[in-house]
Amino acid sequence: MKYVFTKKWLFLLAALMLACTVSARKPIKTLLITGQNNHNWPVSHLVLKGILENSGLFSVDFAISPKEGEDMSGFILDFDPYQLVVLDYNGDAWPDETNKRFVKYAEKGGGIIVYHAADNAFPGWRDYNRICGLGGWGGRDENSGPYVYWANGEVTKDFSPGSGGSHGRQHEYMMNCRSSEHPVTAGLPNTWAHVQDELYDRMRGPGNIADLLYTAYSDKETGGSGREEPLIFTVDYGKARIFHTMLGHCGPTAENNPAMQCAGFQITLLRGAEWAATGKVKQKIPKDFPSSSFITYRYDYKEPK
Repeated sequence: MKYVFTKKWLFLLAALMLACTVSARKPIKTLLITGQNNHNWPVSHLVLKGILENSGLFSVDFAISPKEGEDMSGFILDFDPYQLVVLDYNGDAWPDETNKRFVKYAEKGGGIIVYHAADNAFPGWRDYNRICGLGGWGGRDENSGPYVYWANGEVTKDFSPGSGGSHGRQHEYMMNCRSSEHPVTAGLPNTWAHVQDELYDRMRGPGNIADLLYTAYSDKETGGSGREEPLIFTVDYGKARIFHTMLGHCGPTAENNPAMQCAGFQITLLRGAEWAATGKVKQKIPKDFPSSSFITYRYDYKEPK
């Protein structure tokens, strides 16, 4: 049997194929929450948006809170339209309604990224601390949960008293993979060099880590803990997929921002974001991923051509 395709049918077929391709490439709808932080959020939230959108995988909307000390009662967020929520916030309490909606979003299986100082926020909010897994500062102590670190080949919990959250001076350090089979880390080097950055240590909290992905040694010579500290991990909370990265201390400007310009930070963030939103990572390993012997940068926050 022969099939005869007129120009009209060929045009419709081409349009259908294009529509399917566009649909398959539809960006992941993302909400980034910011507006208050003891870190440089006016730069960091724009950089995070750039990293995510430059990949072609995400479309980012902002939820920018009122300024510190201003009326927060109108900061009511709708999480339902979003596959991914990025936390770049450390400030005044959200309204109870927003808190309830966020917890419901997480419990129903929403995707969440906890970025750097977002784990400093809301020390008294139980569910938020379980969503982060670990946190620091804000008066956290033994009542917040144990210290959590890597020792003797396993995750270790230390319930001794003491304040939660510190870091030594910024410096370059090695990232060490602890779960090479996870979709985020699969195919990445077991060790890679990270640029000058803060290295959070002595973090404590519920400690409900699902998969510990990367640690780094916090050297006492740099003012650290002398422990192998968890810096990138996933969190066990309801049906949520939560990716927590403590990397990426924001610099003074987008142009002078080495910790966020590190290709390793950007690529792990993108892989973690895709996994949090979809449960899978389809991105190929870029050629510019750092190794144990050299650091790589993406100064313009996108993969080089």
